[in-house]
Amino acid sequence: MLITFHSKAAADVMMYKDHAKRILDLLQKDSDQGIITAAEAPKAVEILEREIAESRSHPTSEQVKRDVDAHHNEQGDDTDHEEMEIVSFSTRAYPLLDMLREARKGGYDVVWGV
Repeated sequence: MLITFHSKAAADVMMYKDHAKRILDLLQKDSDQGIITAAEAPKAVEILEREIAESRSHPTSEQVKRDVDAHHNEQGDDTDHEEMEIVSFSTRAYPLLDMLREARKGGYDVVWGV
């Protein structure tokens, strides 16, 4: 399921609900429907920037890589796979963070589920 974030400050941002939930949980917002007011935007930007910095300091663990590699060899799977690509939290959060920055500048709200 997708969530679409709307604001007069920027183009719509669409995100899978599972990915948006982590961001909205950090901001203490409901993932089904909600609003980040212009007054809340500076704090939301601060929280997301801090979480992005934290996530960048902890790269994918070796255990996760071993698990992925092990699953590729199950059921006669060949071993000629593309390199594992991890989509980081910062990559997923950036479009919404950018929208929030623009909303903060322009004094606009960000809404979803409406």
